[in-house]
Amino acid sequence: MMIATQDNAYFSPEEYLEIEENSPIKHEYRQGLIYAMAGASKAHVIITGNTYRQLDNFLENTDCIVYSADMKVRVEAANDFYYPDVVVTCDERDRNSAESFIRYPCLIVEVLSDKTEKFDREGKFNDYKTLETLTEYVLISQTEIMVECFRRNAEGNWVEQIYREGEEVEFASINFSCAIAALYRKVSLLR
Repeated sequence: MMIATQDNAYFSPEEYLEIEENSPIKHEYRQGLIYAMAGASKAHVIITGNTYRQLDNFLENTDCIVYSADMKVRVEAANDFYYPDVVVTCDERDRNSAESFIRYPCLIVEVLSDKTEKFDREGKFNDYKTLETLTEYVLISQTEIMVECFRRNAEGNWVEQIYREGEEVEFASINFSCAIAALYRKVSLLR
């Protein structure tokens, strides 16, 4: 990500939302600074699309909503707005809100890239942990067939489960499972 503000000027969340509404490109907001988002690789786009499609089909007849890449998540405790690759909310407050973002996700998925992996694993994950409704954070590799799933247990601790080629992936937050191959469908054609 690249800083989009001049001289590291501080913007309020309201100013950010106004700028974002009129911007032709997407920006994330982190504690008063605005960051332009980088483009994605073909593999990244395909994995994101596959994940969205699997989850959306699974949740079709539920009150849950799946968003892909263009929906902001407000992380109020950290004073951030992020655009996860895929996010699921089952919370009525998000369904009934007219805001251009959601506040109460239960599942967030990020597809890793070389430029964002460190931040997705550390800074962003630490911010996401402050979301009380979030019970699962998923990182999908685009360099190998591997899905890392972090789940909040009953004690509030985050426990990691890793899935590899040939295995069935489970997202416990929404009672979903599928073959890991479904998330990587057509990605091998790019290699």
